[in-house]
Amino acid sequence: MKRIILLSLFFVFALANIATAQTKVSGIVLDKSNQPVPFANVVFKGSNTGIVSNEDGRFYLESPVTYTALLVTSAGFSDREVPLEKAVNYDFKIVLSEAEVLNEVVIYTGKTSKKNNPALDILRKIWERKRKNGLYQFNQYQMQKYEKVEFDMNTIDSAFMKNKLFKGMEFVFAHVDTSDVTGKTYLPIFINESVYDVYGDNKLKKVKENITGNKMSGFNGNQQILSFVKDLYSDYNIYDNHLKFFDKSFTSPLSKTGIDVYNYVLKDSAYIDKKWCYNIVFYPRRKNELTFKGDFWVNDTTFAIKKINMGVTKSANINWVKDIYIEQEFEVQNDSVFLLTRDYMMSDFALNKKEKSKGVYGKRTTLFRNHQFNIQKPEKFYKEEVNYIDNAVYDRPPEFWEENRFEKLNKDEAGIYKMLDTLQTVKRFKQLYSLVSILGSGYVEFKNFDFGPIFSTFGYNEVEGLRIRAGGRTYFGPNDPWRIQAYTAYGFDDNKFKYGVSGKWMVDKKNRVIISGGNRRDIEQIGASLTTTNDILGRSFASSALFTTGSNGKLTNINLSNVSVEMEVKKNFVVQAGVSYRTLESASPTFSLDYYTTLPTAANPAGVVASAVKQSEANIQFEYMPNRKTIGFGVERSLVDSPFSHFFVNFSYGLKGVLNSDFAYEKIQIFYKQPIIIGPLGRSNIILETGKTFGTIPLGLMSVIPGNQTYFTIENTFSNLNFYEFITDQYTTLQWNHDFGGRLFARIPFMRKLNWREFVGVKGVYGTISNANRAINASDQPYNAPENVYWEYNAGIGNIFKVFRIDFSWRGSYLNDPGANKFAVKGSFGFYF
Repeated sequence: MKRIILLSLFFVFALANIATAQTKVSGIVLDKSNQPVPFANVVFKGSNTGIVSNEDGRFYLESPVTYTALLVTSAGFSDREVPLEKAVNYDFKIVLSEAEVLNEVVIYTGKTSKKNNPALDILRKIWERKRKNGLYQFNQYQMQKYEKVEFDMNTIDSAFMKNKLFKGMEFVFAHVDTSDVTGKTYLPIFINESVYDVYGDNKLKKVKENITGNKMSGFNGNQQILSFVKDLYSDYNIYDNHLKFFDKSFTSPLSKTGIDVYNYVLKDSAYIDKKWCYNIVFYPRRKNELTFKGDFWVNDTTFAIKKINMGVTKSANINWVKDIYIEQEFEVQNDSVFLLTRDYMMSDFALNKKEKSKGVYGKRTTLFRNHQFNIQKPEKFYKEEVNYIDNAVYDRPPEFWEENRFEKLNKDEAGIYKMLDTLQTVKRFKQLYSLVSILGSGYVEFKNFDFGPIFSTFGYNEVEGLRIRAGGRTYFGPNDPWRIQAYTAYGFDDNKFKYGVSGKWMVDKKNRVIISGGNRRDIEQIGASLTTTNDILGRSFASSALFTTGSNGKLTNINLSNVSVEMEVKKNFVVQAGVSYRTLESASPTFSLDYYTTLPTAANPAGVVASAVKQSEANIQFEYMPNRKTIGFGVERSLVDSPFSHFFVNFSYGLKGVLNSDFAYEKIQIFYKQPIIIGPLGRSNIILETGKTFGTIPLGLMSVIPGNQTYFTIENTFSNLNFYEFITDQYTTLQWNHDFGGRLFARIPFMRKLNWREFVGVKGVYGTISNANRAINASDQPYNAPENVYWEYNAGIGNIFKVFRIDFSWRGSYLNDPGANKFAVKGSFGFYF
């Protein structure tokens, strides 16, 4: 959902469709036949300032120093010197004369040798020393970190500025500047600054960051923007084999597998900060792979990186991102220690990758200073994770920022704060901002109250017919210590109102002790998932989808009340205990939940049958999510969209006799999900669910294997099963799915340009039913359990038109069951990078 924010910005800006350096040059590198030459090395003569041209041979280069010539070089050919007749005002609109200046430059861009290549000899030395360089040389380290994130609208032209969309907001264009990476004009629209104290222990493999200050322009209350920013920019180590950006795994140019995907050329050597360094240029061997182009300087004795510049290739299979550019600089301390001091990353988000398309720059600058080493902290120090931050962190005075900024803001960055404060008083901007916010969060914002979620407004099922739903929540800010939510729904066929209301209150901010409770009366599809919770306001897509496959009236009226208390005893480890009471009744005359309270006998062959279930239950659950990242410190937090392991255990106890409760039982449920990134081969997810109920229970309390009678792909369901096709009181499911990320299609020439992505998967379930539970079944629902293992497998194609995925699923067992679905086609929509 957070990715919709980005696309919403594109949508708004598509409706519309200066800092001075001393030397600016833009151009295109051509061969003698006037064909563009990709990955040419272009530098200012007499400097280390350069860039590698893109796949179309284009480049932009800027420096605050005046230079008079460029050097254009490539392996196997003579260097070409190009004089610069003007030292100032070379911008992206001035293309170096292709015929008169660059048409004689011959650049070799073929594959380099994997043998007798001095660049590869140096690369192997880097591999040997990479765990002995930088912070890895010390047992402990600590430092200060300053991070600045900025978003800018780019490719601003006069027609764009005059568009009626910006009526009343023309003053913002006084802040238009020119990028020193791409040469495009841009308009700053957002900036966020943060300062941290960082501590690390290489022996314990622990890192802790304490935020000491945060300042955001204009959008302090918008949790979605903060979460979106964190999603975009995850931390990375250039020495790692694979670098993760936008949920994609890129092969690092310093990777041990780099030889197979990159060409390397030893281009130069020179002193940098009194250290002799080699310059190596790299560019990809094949198109459509997640690789970079660029160059790096490496020391000749420590083989530590001194400086690296790299940009993603234009053909890389990634959506909505036209360019990614990265710079890292390392400083030398104590003659042999190279420490990262500056990390800069810029992304160009756009609807398409055309050169002149408008988009949004996302820029992150991270600076490090005041390094200290081998100051040991007790292990307890790293275990005391920060769950709450005082609001004073977000309200630091100007004096704090003057002292703690590692580098001063330029005049355009400094002006963003004032400009956005002014902009938010403009009615037109408020309207545009509201549109983006609604699409991003699903809520319409009012003062201290949000209406929604709007995406749950309409639904359909056989009992209710057309169903409409309206709701809202309190919202005073991202760090609210309490929140109340409620909804009401109405079915036009059953002519009944439904409702739900819940509240949460965080009574202890440090340990995140939260008390919650609520009540819901609604219609539900029992068996939509195996691992269940007592979420009062959960929306069951199975019972409220607009379109479904086949007939399904097996719905249940539920009246659920619960009270619980939870505590985050350790970072990402949550313990919750609670009690609940529910009543269950069939919502349809064609479906029965009947059970025997007295079994049939010879004297009473009909037995005694009950139709409703009244059940009190106590439960305790444990949830552990290592590496989960969250935004905010209120009673509800947003998740950073980054893969993490998820382990969940729930123990439930049926309290017979409490509030006339019908059954006594014990139930255990376990859920485990493990994402696995397999470098260039993509990412797998392995999901295990298992559970067992001890005691005698009716159909309404059984574990129903989740089928999928919608047209959409739903995780943790079986695409070829109908609802209630399999029922169990003990079960184990295992599923594996894998996203190749387009690696296979990229090797097929005629499919390469489609940028489609491949998915495969398989899932299975084993389950049984006890004789006692079979005996009390008085419903019209046959009890079938997958005692011989039910399984199915699937293959899919994603990234169709960048937003659509289609999955084909085949049934692998129980093929002869009456009404068995042997083949199914499901689809899903989503905005994926």
